[in-house]
Amino acid sequence: MKLSEIIEKNSIVPELKANDKAGVLEELAQVISDHVSSIEKEALVKVLVERERLGTTGIGDGVAIPHGKLKGIGRPIISFGRSKDGIDFESIDRQPVYLFFLLVAPDNSSGIHLQVLAKIARILKSNTFRKKLMETETREELYQTIVQTDEEH
Repeated sequence: MKLSEIIEKNSIVPELKANDKAGVLEELAQVISDHVSSIEKEALVKVLVERERLGTTGIGDGVAIPHGKLKGIGRPIISFGRSKDGIDFESIDRQPVYLFFLLVAPDNSSGIHLQVLAKIARILKSNTFRKKLMETETREELYQTIVQTDEEH
């Protein structure tokens, strides 16, 4: 599955307003619920918070991939947010997180959910990609950077 099939330009936040973990989850969940009528923000935040209790989704290198599964959606959906200042997300390397990919998948989609998580993690291993995401200015440029990098991998 290509990321271009599950992320939309209007689901990208070039500069997050949040300054803590809870705020990031709320803000990125709001972006999804604003554009997908079948997703209630509160339900998504609850799923994400429960997942974070199992262990942080801050994977290191300034990256976090909060994720969860919800009933009532038919396909995976991603929102992306960036914090140029960095946010304490209790990351495994104890460093601030700057890049956030929030993934929500149908509750019966283990295979696709894991494939999308693996794909996001794989492209985020690239220092060049992370650097481009930090330097890019507009929502459009961020979207194009994500889609093009996905096409190359």
